[in-house]
Amino acid sequence: MSSGIPALFGARDENLKLLEESFHVQLAVNSDHVTIDGPEERVDRVRRFLNTYVDLLHEGQDFSAADLKNIIRVMQHDSSLTLEELAAVSRQRMVGKKSIHPRSLNQWRYLVALERDDLVFGLGPAGTGKTYLAVAMAVSALLAKRVSRIILTRPAVEAGEKLGFLPGSLQEKIDPYLRPLYDALHDMLDADRVKRMLEKMEIEVAPVAFMRGRTLNDSYIIMDEAQNCTPEQMKMVLTRQGFNSKMVVTGDLTQIDLPQSRGCGLLEATKVLRAVDGISFVAFDEQDVVRHPLVQKIIMAYDRYSQSGGHQLPLRLRPSAVEAPEESQPAEVSESS
Repeated sequence: MSSGIPALFGARDENLKLLEESFHVQLAVNSDHVTIDGPEERVDRVRRFLNTYVDLLHEGQDFSAADLKNIIRVMQHDSSLTLEELAAVSRQRMVGKKSIHPRSLNQWRYLVALERDDLVFGLGPAGTGKTYLAVAMAVSALLAKRVSRIILTRPAVEAGEKLGFLPGSLQEKIDPYLRPLYDALHDMLDADRVKRMLEKMEIEVAPVAFMRGRTLNDSYIIMDEAQNCTPEQMKMVLTRQGFNSKMVVTGDLTQIDLPQSRGCGLLEATKVLRAVDGISFVAFDEQDVVRHPLVQKIIMAYDRYSQSGGHQLPLRLRPSAVEAPEESQPAEVSESS
């Protein structure tokens, strides 16, 4: 166990202090054991954490001090999660040519849900990794032969899937709407490999309308941009899931493009399915954004605007570094002697 002690303690015992603060216990470290003092329920929880930590070390699990810090924080916010589950997702995993690792508290929770449950809803703003991580887990499952195919689907048009006005073949009409899913695939796999998998139907990318009447066995199904599905479409896709299949539904409820008269299938699903066992809902927020730092600020600004009832907020302008002076002065010209 000694090789794992530095990681468990952290720099200047910061992880032990975090354990104390998170679970409201007192820890005393002696030469060969740790004494835990506090309410019985909390003492039992910390004891299980430490015993599991030792067991995982003996099994060859490697923890960094940073990983342990994140694990403790996640367990503080969600008491249903175990160290075994979080240890499984803490490992950096290679998915094709990309290394995948959770970067925020909600990404940790999301990856645990994707490992554990057969139906997961990832809800939140753009840039939080909800689609990217789902595609990564799907590719990982396919490469490990835990499933035989990946199905990627999303509404092809914001409100009604009317593709006829677009030029080109049917596939050329569909592809622009599914480009974000292709981008995630190409980030993890070589272009030639993606092309071969698409040709062999190991990866299928299609609009929601094409899911009707199918039963998707032995598949990893991802429905993206689900906020633009009608209630009828949502129910239809959710009932396509077959044996040995996982399904992930992602969407942003602040970006609904459907007419109000049609209703939002994703919003309805969060109400209808919230209490169903075996289904997880993970909500992301602006703190989980992993794109350009401005994206987080943009999301927060829109949230403030929405909370103000759409009223115009005071406009504050910073003077530009290249702004001209109020009164232009004639340039001085020096003559060379």
